[in-house]
Amino acid sequence: MNRYSAKNTVVPVNFSFAAPKAKQVQLIGDFNGWDQESHPMERTPDGAWFLQLSIHTGHHRYLYLVDGEPTLDPKANGITRTEEGVRVSLMMVS
Repeated sequence: MNRYSAKNTVVPVNFSFAAPKAKQVQLIGDFNGWDQESHPMERTPDGAWFLQLSIHTGHHRYLYLVDGEPTLDPKANGITRTEEGVRVSLMMVS
């Protein structure tokens, strides 16, 4: 195993989502098995929601759950679909 391989690189990624009226926001994606409980975000004083997460480099699919509603990220690198055809946000981590 090459320990210097890019596949083994984990980098901190900042997620921020403006939803000042939301009661709760969770981050779900392929990096956490789409687990709705594993990554709750914290409200910041300006009404945005924030979470820093260490993620492997590469392309990742994700969504925000805003009060339980799946929501695309307007700041994403793009939009793609899951195997089930659900539209999700796409980001490149490098």
